[in-house]
Amino acid sequence: MTTPTMREHGGPLYGDKLRGVNLGGWLVLEKWITPSLFEGLQATDETAYCVELGEAEATRRLHRHWNTFITRDDFAWLQRAGINAVRLPVGHWLFGKDYPYHPSYKEIQHPFVVGGIEIVDKVFEWASEFGLRVLLDLHAAPGCQNGFDNGGILGVCEWHTKEEYIEHTLNVLERLAERYKDHPALHGVQALNEPSWDIPTDLLKRFTLEAYHRIRRHCPPERATVVFHDGFRSFREYAGFLQEPEFRNVAIDIHRYQCFARDDIDMDIFGHIRKSAVDLRDEADEIIRDSGYQVYCGEWSLGLDLKVVSLWAEGPFNHALDAMDEFQMSAAFRGYASAQVLTFEKYAGWFFWTYRTETTPEWSYRNCVDQDFFPDLSRKEQMAGIRKMLDRAK
Repeated sequence: MTTPTMREHGGPLYGDKLRGVNLGGWLVLEKWITPSLFEGLQATDETAYCVELGEAEATRRLHRHWNTFITRDDFAWLQRAGINAVRLPVGHWLFGKDYPYHPSYKEIQHPFVVGGIEIVDKVFEWASEFGLRVLLDLHAAPGCQNGFDNGGILGVCEWHTKEEYIEHTLNVLERLAERYKDHPALHGVQALNEPSWDIPTDLLKRFTLEAYHRIRRHCPPERATVVFHDGFRSFREYAGFLQEPEFRNVAIDIHRYQCFARDDIDMDIFGHIRKSAVDLRDEADEIIRDSGYQVYCGEWSLGLDLKVVSLWAEGPFNHALDAMDEFQMSAAFRGYASAQVLTFEKYAGWFFWTYRTETTPEWSYRNCVDQDFFPDLSRKEQMAGIRKMLDRAK
């Protein structure tokens, strides 16, 4: 076990620094990641997708998607590229037809496709084979916790309004912890992805505290990290919450995108690079120094165009890379990628969103590596040569 003083430098308290990717758009659908799945449909989220298609057709399509979108070969690629962890988004329906009803299901009591848990089993098998760690991320809760498509129901945020929704969420977390508690690839369990800023902090704290205890029934601190998202609010709102020595191996998850706020949309690429290298670096120093937690940047990307990720978003959009030729755009993405990586390396871990997309390359880690926006650590001979040159220059 590493020493507690490593926290002062942003390092992890339990195990090595995580350099990871999200496996988004796989077990929780997002239309912008896989538009081909939604072609010809009115659906904008997984709930509407399953309701519109019906059980038989949704099952046929999603089983094919699950078995082809990400495979064992992708885990082999991730290992070669130097990635050592994956964050796996899952939905509350993962364990089958035992979740509470929501009106968006219409006349279908249990619309979601069964069988995703077998895919999670494969993820652990492949991760173990290639030496990767797995962070299980409950991405979609009953009633939806944020109103986003990635929460399961676009435009609805009712998770916090019914006790049965919250209780089912806790049960799913405990079942995940129990199922994978002894698996060598397990890194941790994230209680809930991106709960809305409108949900009271006290409610989130009560839920997260109970989630911690449910997970710890099966996974001791030496075994797994318990992660919670900041709920789009300052870490200072959690002062004194889930702190050592009573609570051990806890991480707070922050997400840092630069394409949603108006100021970011209107910023040129130089502003984005400066924000990444200076503003977010200063923020990282502050959070690491004052929060008392391990810190993960659980989502970030090279995306600067809101239109491609929020297909329903309204403009105007001032794209940071407009009027650039191919050479300039490549240089811009390299600079933007490097500035973010250097800042997020301060934290105990980071996870790029996401590993693969169909049509949005700046959100695809694999595409970004292929375009040389990120270092391909499989090129060990090249890296060794750089080290030798540096050593000779000393």
